[in-house]
Amino acid sequence: MNNSSAVSGNSGPKVRSDCEMTLELKEGDGIVIDLKSKVEVLYGASIKKLCIEILNYFGISDAFLRIDDSGALPFVIAARLESAIRKITEKEMEYLPELLEENKYSTTPDRFRFSRLYLPGNTPSMMINAGLHFADGIILDLEDSVNPGKKDESRILVRNALRQINFNGAERMVRINQGERGMKDLEFVVPHYVNLILIPKCEDPSTVRKIESRISEIKTKAGVTNPVYLMPIIETALGVEMSFEIARSTSSVVSIAVGLEDLTADMGVQRTSEGKETLYARFRIVNAAKAAGIQPIDSVFSDVGDMEALRQNVLSAKALGFEGMGCIHPRQIPVIRQGFAPGQEEIEKSKKIVLAFENASSKGLGVVALGSKMIDPPVVARAQKIIDLAVRLGLLAGDWMKEIPSE
Repeated sequence: MNNSSAVSGNSGPKVRSDCEMTLELKEGDGIVIDLKSKVEVLYGASIKKLCIEILNYFGISDAFLRIDDSGALPFVIAARLESAIRKITEKEMEYLPELLEENKYSTTPDRFRFSRLYLPGNTPSMMINAGLHFADGIILDLEDSVNPGKKDESRILVRNALRQINFNGAERMVRINQGERGMKDLEFVVPHYVNLILIPKCEDPSTVRKIESRISEIKTKAGVTNPVYLMPIIETALGVEMSFEIARSTSSVVSIAVGLEDLTADMGVQRTSEGKETLYARFRIVNAAKAAGIQPIDSVFSDVGDMEALRQNVLSAKALGFEGMGCIHPRQIPVIRQGFAPGQEEIEKSKKIVLAFENASSKGLGVVALGSKMIDPPVVARAQKIIDLAVRLGLLAGDWMKEIPSE
């Protein structure tokens, strides 16, 4: 081997729970490690032991490794060192940390997705407490939040995070990159119990089908069987016009989202709090999703300090027909979840509709009425959906009909 070096990871006064690895391959010097760490007294020996184990795993017996550590967990250390090794040797081997048993779960197409928290895919400090935020979904982002020069590193880190972070039952999502880089991202996340893939800037149903096909190939090769669902994100004018075709492109698509920052940029307009400039696009996407039988998901709300404005935005999105939205800060999660969850008045009205339908059906009546109003089947279906959602959220007992006094 020729002498060569590579750097991976992050360091600096504001960096937490990460490390920077500088790896140099040597000839005949054995493995020498220079560790600088705030936790060296407690964990220095275990850090060095792990690094030696990884280097040996990749067949490296002579190297100088400098580590600038700011409290990185073992899965982060392993990801950073593997990344540095790959840069030098171009080896395709993977050093996989243990997959937590509590992460071996799948989700369902109709799972509610009120709140989805975006976490940058190259920032470990924002990942390690992912399960404590109680979002419906956690998005490990490999696209916009990752510096172009760090994208190869981030996919290794995200892979290890999927295996080692307890997500506490949240839907485990990854937003991949566009094009061939995105296809490469899939290789690193699909075998590790990812539940859903977000497809950025989607404009063509063929893109969705291509991604679905690649996921199927990876699953077969890796021997995994858990379902991997898809959420295309509409972020351009062309994507808006193609939204229905995208929404029904494959059975793996369970929801479709809108990204208003990129959409307004593509349209050449300013995004405003009133949202008039994107009203058509949002209506179009909601209608496409409903027609295809999937969930429409609204864009993120960027002002993390204004909770009242967020609440109003959520209520507006719900009124348009959206069934969830993205979050960029954990404090937004409870506001979004409460806003999209059915209110008590909505639940009570739905109970009356369902009861009226059950009573009419038990009497063999073909006409259902509530007071002086006739109830159509779509109204009953919507009421039942609200009831089911309230039960799933713990807002209503599953046996609520038994508590109704019989006539």
